[in-house]
Amino acid sequence: MYLNCHSYYSLRYGSIAPKQLLAIASANGVNTLALTDINNTSACLDFVRLSQDFKIKPILGVDFRNGAQQQFILIAKNNFGFLNINSYLSQFLHDQDLKIPERPEQPIEDCYVIYPYQSGKEYDLKSNEFLGIKPKDLNALKFSRWNKLQHKLVILKTVSFQNKKGFNTHRLLRAIDNNTLLSKLSKAEEGDPKNCMMPYQELCDTYQEFPKLIANTRELMADCSIDFDFSQKIPNNQKCYTNNEALDFRLLRKLTYKGLHYRYKKPGTRIFERIEKELKVIEQKNFVSYFLINWKILKYARSKNYFYVGRGSGANSIVAYLLRITDVDPVELDLYFERFINLFRQNPPDFDLDFSWKDRDDITEFIFKTFKHTALIAVYNTFKFRASVRELGKVFGLPKAEMDLLTRGKYNIDQLDKLSQLVIKYSTYIEGFPNYLGIHAGGILISEKPIHQYGATFMPPKGFATTQFDMVVAEDIGLYKFDILSQRGLGKIKEATEIVAYNHPEKPPIDIHDIKRFKKDERIKHLLRNAKAIGCFYVESPAMRMLLKKLQVDNYLGLVAASSVIRPGVAKSGMMREYILRYRFPEKRKEAPEVLLKIMPETYGVMVYQEDVIKVAHHFGGLDLGEADMLRRGMSGKFRSREEFMKVKQQFFDNCKADGKPDAMVADIWRQIESFAGYAFAKGHSASYAVESYQSLFLKAYFPLEYMTATINNFGGFYSTELYVHEARMHEGIIEAPCINTSFTQAIIKGKTIYLGFMFLQAFESKLMKQIVAERHKNGLFENLDDFIDRVPISIEQLSILIKINAFRFTGINKRELLWEARLKISKTPMEEHIMTLFKTEKITYKTPKLSSTDLENAFDEMELLGFPLCNPFDLLETEFSNERRASQLLEFQQKTITIEGYLVATKHTKTSNGKVMHFGTFLDYDGDFVDTVHFPPVATQFPFRGKGIYSITGKVMVEFDCVTIEVQSMVRAAIIEDPRYSVNSENPTFQNKKSFEDNKRRIKTASLSELSIET
Repeated sequence: MYLNCHSYYSLRYGSIAPKQLLAIASANGVNTLALTDINNTSACLDFVRLSQDFKIKPILGVDFRNGAQQQFILIAKNNFGFLNINSYLSQFLHDQDLKIPERPEQPIEDCYVIYPYQSGKEYDLKSNEFLGIKPKDLNALKFSRWNKLQHKLVILKTVSFQNKKGFNTHRLLRAIDNNTLLSKLSKAEEGDPKNCMMPYQELCDTYQEFPKLIANTRELMADCSIDFDFSQKIPNNQKCYTNNEALDFRLLRKLTYKGLHYRYKKPGTRIFERIEKELKVIEQKNFVSYFLINWKILKYARSKNYFYVGRGSGANSIVAYLLRITDVDPVELDLYFERFINLFRQNPPDFDLDFSWKDRDDITEFIFKTFKHTALIAVYNTFKFRASVRELGKVFGLPKAEMDLLTRGKYNIDQLDKLSQLVIKYSTYIEGFPNYLGIHAGGILISEKPIHQYGATFMPPKGFATTQFDMVVAEDIGLYKFDILSQRGLGKIKEATEIVAYNHPEKPPIDIHDIKRFKKDERIKHLLRNAKAIGCFYVESPAMRMLLKKLQVDNYLGLVAASSVIRPGVAKSGMMREYILRYRFPEKRKEAPEVLLKIMPETYGVMVYQEDVIKVAHHFGGLDLGEADMLRRGMSGKFRSREEFMKVKQQFFDNCKADGKPDAMVADIWRQIESFAGYAFAKGHSASYAVESYQSLFLKAYFPLEYMTATINNFGGFYSTELYVHEARMHEGIIEAPCINTSFTQAIIKGKTIYLGFMFLQAFESKLMKQIVAERHKNGLFENLDDFIDRVPISIEQLSILIKINAFRFTGINKRELLWEARLKISKTPMEEHIMTLFKTEKITYKTPKLSSTDLENAFDEMELLGFPLCNPFDLLETEFSNERRASQLLEFQQKTITIEGYLVATKHTKTSNGKVMHFGTFLDYDGDFVDTVHFPPVATQFPFRGKGIYSITGKVMVEFDCVTIEVQSMVRAAIIEDPRYSVNSENPTFQNKKSFEDNKRRIKTASLSELSIET
């Protein structure tokens, strides 16, 4: 009887979770229920899946509305009708300018249409169209002509809330949606407070005077049936690449063997056996098209010279390696294929494909053009508590100060006023409600059937159709995503090779994919051993830099392990230190539990990879491969809940107890396993990251300045642009501020000189960057300030930025004089374009006073416009720097307390096991070398970081595995010199210049031209 039910996926309207809606229906004796969310199908598939648990027949539809105004309801008779509803709804979700009409313009097949009854309104109803009569309409119906046409009437009892609290929540959500105070919320924006579910018999009693309506509604609902297969036995991804399964497999085999000679000079029996084994399983599991679709995507990427990395467990496949989906040799690393695909696995394998952030959109567009049924996957952005407090605080009209207090959690709930208590109460209640739909980071569906078979799609600003359901729901229905991701590291690598090509035209082209050569390179080994990998993907972070120093890794396999050892799971379990000990000191390996050493000889009995955890669960815990895979998925957070994970945990302990294993050993090993939850890397994943690191390391080793230029242009990585500029200088680079005759939008390099680009200037307009470069390309270099003003339309504010950063230094005129001159010659508002004249007019030249600027003033201008000075920051100290202590000397002071000055580069904030805050700091000393610090809770509280600057650090020098850190005892930020540009000292020449400039501006405003010294 319920044809119009809303879940909380009627965004900012409904207040019932789909599962809760079914539970309410079951409790009220309802055995058939229609879910018709407002302009949304997010909950539909989950609703059908969950309905089986409540023994309720599901019906699907959509409540079409403009805002809160209901136009009509579409109910699907069957799956085809659901597809048609989704296609129809998607038209409006793709074009925000389209308004939903009062009735569908064209017939929508296999659907029922229900219009809300309005007294006095005329309706011309087709055979599949009905009027919905609400309980409040029953009296009016008795006196309406429709009382004699009851065969076209059905019950329309809307359900949007569970109870009064649900209705109150609804009002708050409507106020949030309309960005208005609750007291000013229009009644037209609210639902009826009576829109709650009543017991089935009570509903029938309400309509007992109109038995025909009850019969019509039952008949309509009986005619509707929806069916989806949630068994996941057959994936619904595109089944064939060539429209023929046999042809698909022949193509896959051909491409696999075609790639042999690219990867292996002399492939042996082991290689051929591995290929045949994998091909057999891939065919048996019907995953052939999945490999071919990925191959097609990456073939296109290579044709466009796009850099990419195929990572994840897909690196365990030699077929993927030969198809150039990955660059990881699974034979070399002994990666077992079963981690990627095994006979127990129902869902398709998973390749994570990383592209440069600049190239990913084109790859996505190619996928949409190439494959017929394609869509991005949505994510549900939910209400978070603190954000909800702010939203509801605005709805209730709370002052900002009170909202700040509530979001910080510093209150006693009993001491709050009534409004604040309501804010807290309902913020807690709506926490987790879906708020709006977003886009998954990289998930794309390529379906065998139209995407609208499963739900509607909306059109986000990126311009690609996106489902209204997330990846978990997609997997439930057998749709498995292709991961097309982006990262800046690949952009750096690609751009670096291009920069090398123009800065070193004499060099042969770089084969950046020659990983085997890189692994043997001595320069790369030196960088790794000494942790000199700034800019090189993830190995540049302070934690990774220190780990490399401790391990003294200089080989590929060691780096693969290090990239997984650094993960929180290994560190949390206490096994990171154990791994370092066993890696550095072979005699320590004997102390490892024999059973673990036997299972994981390569990692010395330490669980480092997901595969290691699975091995232990299988060989030590007696779990079968299916249970081990379940454990793996639980660790990576891919379960809808942790119920199955806990079930496997119990099985693990039961098996160990049955085998007579010591309880203490079992508990310790499980502790190590559990610490991996959500953090462990697959070995192939780590190997893929290591490949990209080797590419970066090669460029850093042989072309450091070119590589740092590319790093700067791609906005670095872990650190800020300033550190990468510093790193370039450490490699003998000469750093120049932007210049109008040399610079481009991005940084460029000429020889050893790096010219920063205009894009690094704060508040400088991107349109002007392009105009400057285009004008220079078209008509040659700029001669002087007048020539620039003639050729580029620019405001005084924008021109001031260029002058202050010294972009006209080629003229030889001091920038303070140029700034004066510019303010006299240019109006506040620039012309949109210059008009070319037949004769060039003579310029009026003003006699300006002789002004000067110091290097110190230049540094402060650079800090203002670039965010950092181009000089050594130690030169800006108020008291001249005299401390001779350097980072390179710290080893000599082990266990001694010293004082050293450092320029703050990065901080990491964390908490101890008992919840107290502590910090790790990264500084540069006067020579530009790193100083790493540890700030335990008492020191962190007493001597906090106070922003960017130079700190005097006192602490004990600690050395562990040749890695030096300072345990800070006290820390004070040193004062820098007063900004000379705004000094009030009358003797300061800058102040005199500024005063003179202002005096002259006043003179110019009051004097006639004859009084001024003007030359033509």
